[in-house]
Amino acid sequence: MNFKNRLLIIILLFVSLPYVYAKNLDKKPTIATSTFSLYDISKNIVGDSADTFMILPFGVDAHSYEPTPRDVVKILKSDLTLYNGASLEPWIDGFEFKNRALNVSRYVKLIEVCEDEDHSGHHDTHHKHGSVDPHYWQDPQNMMLATEQITKELILLFPNNRALYEKNRDTYIKMLKKLDQEYRESLLACELDTIIVNHNAFSYLSKRYNFNVEALSGLSPEAQPSGKNMIKLIEHVREHKTPVIFFESFLSDKAMKSIAQEANVEVDVLQPLGNITADEARENLSYEEIMRRNLKKIAKALKCR
Repeated sequence: MNFKNRLLIIILLFVSLPYVYAKNLDKKPTIATSTFSLYDISKNIVGDSADTFMILPFGVDAHSYEPTPRDVVKILKSDLTLYNGASLEPWIDGFEFKNRALNVSRYVKLIEVCEDEDHSGHHDTHHKHGSVDPHYWQDPQNMMLATEQITKELILLFPNNRALYEKNRDTYIKMLKKLDQEYRESLLACELDTIIVNHNAFSYLSKRYNFNVEALSGLSPEAQPSGKNMIKLIEHVREHKTPVIFFESFLSDKAMKSIAQEANVEVDVLQPLGNITADEARENLSYEEIMRRNLKKIAKALKCR
């Protein structure tokens, strides 16, 4: 290579270096989230200051998902990973995060599930002892606690954005308070006190708003329903004249449709919000919007006035 060519390469390098440096400066930080509720919080808090993405693909059940090698690379490159904890994500055990990671379950009020109790049995704990119900996002007050902690973590990482994050936090918490009030008012006076579901992802919701849940299976969505439990639910629906029973988007609807047909009642989808479907993602639905849809369905099932 002659002197002229060498000189040209050196000049090109000096010209391009500021561009590459500026491009890296402009690159937004990334926030990885393991569930839809955490995604919704993060997206609303950071606004345009960072890119929030779901580790879990839309339309996939959170309980059994394992990240692909490509997902693992994205997680390791992220500035912050927000994960549910509470034994929801099987892949978390033993996973070594390269950057900061926040186990949000440490900052909310959990329900501990006792082995000797039925599907709806539980008692409260602030700490994780044995088996806990991981669906804590169903309680708007837990979502407020999660929002506060996530905001603190974001300010710690990106202190220059404190004012933005605090403003967006206040707006998000205001929405959650309004949602909480709507649930309280809508479910205050109801003829029935129990909803029927195939998988009990709604204990936090039922405890907060004083109704019961009868489930075909317990906390595990993979559990096979027993004939005995199906008969029990059919008898319950007939006895109490329950107008509608529910199944989830990510689980088979066959058993619940069989119960509905046998008991001659409606069957509908109740969204547990661990994730959302691809169709819901295309509609750009938020946690708030889906929770409101759920509220209308629950109020109908409980015959609320």
